[in-house]
Amino acid sequence: MKESFYRYLMTKRNPDGHDELAGFANAAFFDQAFPKHSTDYHEISHYLELNASYLTSMSIFLMMRGKAI
Repeated sequence: MKESFYRYLMTKRNPDGHDELAGFANAAFFDQAFPKHSTDYHEISHYLELNASYLTSMSIFLMMRGKAI
């Protein structure tokens, strides 16, 4: 079974981190509606575009895309 993007993202979480990736992971951790079990790029991308106001740019997600999804 393929690991979900959320699970991969949580490996980048750092409550004391100030970089963009740690900020994304930290915010996703508190996002109760995040598609935590999804491995589908389009589902996650669509969710982030419409609902993730904490993500200032999709570039961080696009950069991670090849590594996790």
